[in-house]
Amino acid sequence: MDKYLTLDDLSLSPGKRTRLYRLLYQHGPGNGTALFLPIDQGLEHGPMDFFPNPPSKAPNYQLELALQGNYTGIVFQYGLAEKYLAPYAGRVPLVLKLNGKTAIPPDDEAFSPQIASVEDAVRLGADAVGYTLYVGSPAQSEDFLQFMEIRQEADALGMPVIVWAYPRGSAIENKGGRDSIYAVDYAARVACELGADVVKINLPKVDNLAALPKPYNELQDDQPAAVRRVVESAGKTLVLFSGGSKLNDDDLLSKAHMCMQAGATGLIFGRNMWQRPMEEALAMTRRIKEEVMSRYPRDLRKP
Repeated sequence: MDKYLTLDDLSLSPGKRTRLYRLLYQHGPGNGTALFLPIDQGLEHGPMDFFPNPPSKAPNYQLELALQGNYTGIVFQYGLAEKYLAPYAGRVPLVLKLNGKTAIPPDDEAFSPQIASVEDAVRLGADAVGYTLYVGSPAQSEDFLQFMEIRQEADALGMPVIVWAYPRGSAIENKGGRDSIYAVDYAARVACELGADVVKINLPKVDNLAALPKPYNELQDDQPAAVRRVVESAGKTLVLFSGGSKLNDDDLLSKAHMCMQAGATGLIFGRNMWQRPMEEALAMTRRIKEEVMSRYPRDLRKP
């Protein structure tokens, strides 16, 4: 990337700019980059994700990791923020997820109902809110309307909105799958079009191209090129890439480097971090910051 997106490139209210400045420059790796620690998997996946590292079942484990590792922020659902955040308030920035669902129903008509408000986020001291949007789901009409109301409330209260843009539904599966370059590229653009300040997306895959709609089925992109394409489609929306399920150390660092080189603002790694013993998780956090994040600073001044 010749030019990385910074706060100076965005049209932000003073409230949103202030909160994003705190996240990107005063916490975490700094220099305009971000490393978030999500712990919404207990609702989204169930307790099974804590089996590999039983101490991680207690939210204080992730809070201590976020504090000692100096993460940009922790991502909580309302109940965890209400019950566990207070001793860490002001020291660990909060991203409050405003909707959520369980993994029990199938994703054929995926929809994540609202379970908290932007006003809740302000009361809890959050610096951003998160919203999961299921792009392509048969329920996306209801999803879009629900998001519109949240976006309006966030705009009124100066709260940045991070959209988890996840392609879902049978139509997506019939066009190459939820992580195809077609699906992820579309999801990034949808988040920008609907008014997200930040979008969180998965790494796009570039295999099985024959199943994709034209002209995606004719692309010659390798994965780094596909990642750059997705960042460009997000336009003036900051991009976070997800780590997904646990990777080995070399794969994790390689993918993190690829995402940042492609123009992402940051990374959001959950299970790849807190499914490890604490000292191992802290050591990997340091490696990500030193070997990846420090190479791609976003200065506030335009070049």
